[in-house]
Amino acid sequence: MSSPTPAEDEVPAIQTGPKGVINDWRKFKCEDQDTPPSKKALLRQISNPQSDDAHDRLNRKMSVQEYEMIAEEDEKGLRKYRKQCMKEMHERFSFGPTFDSVVELDNGEAFLEVIEKEHRLTLVVVHIYKDGVKGCEALNSCLDCLATEYPSIKFCRIEAAATGASERFSDDVLPAMLVYKAGELLGNFLSMTQHLSEEFFAADIEAFLNEYGLLPEKEFVACPDEEAGVEVE
Repeated sequence: MSSPTPAEDEVPAIQTGPKGVINDWRKFKCEDQDTPPSKKALLRQISNPQSDDAHDRLNRKMSVQEYEMIAEEDEKGLRKYRKQCMKEMHERFSFGPTFDSVVELDNGEAFLEVIEKEHRLTLVVVHIYKDGVKGCEALNSCLDCLATEYPSIKFCRIEAAATGASERFSDDVLPAMLVYKAGELLGNFLSMTQHLSEEFFAADIEAFLNEYGLLPEKEFVACPDEEAGVEVE
């Protein structure tokens, strides 16, 4: 049987399965500019033990040293790696761009641009608000939370006075939430507080949008207190 060629022996850039993810994480941390040089050296040593067997290197379990490194960083490295993988997957399968926070729109021109020029697959949710109006601050906080759970949605907010159409968005119709996709208005929700209880949270806004079938399936999001679920030897 002929020996494998160098091309056949290469390890894919992104691998599936727990051990493949660990191997990719090691490579990611070695290349990450935020990783201290001392930790990079440790990872290179762990990833390249004195063995010529590439298969053994790939399938090594995560060591105690690596596990302690994760704990020391409070899993920041793993969360960053997962986020990057999710973004690459979106781009690879043409799901459109991804976002990780609410975008503040400064004026009416920016408002029109996000409606007309955003990617055709991107759902755009715009909160029109005014400081001091009941429910506006709470809705801003809710959208901050949902933006991390639905990275494929572009959540935006703009002050009513900045829209250039403040006469249409008087205090009695605020907070207002408009939903667009490919330039088309899908949802026009005025006086959002009338649709919700006096005290509402992100889960309530999520349920409200789901009632109208406006939200995609929620993607996996690594919570800050989620356990790494790694295997230690």
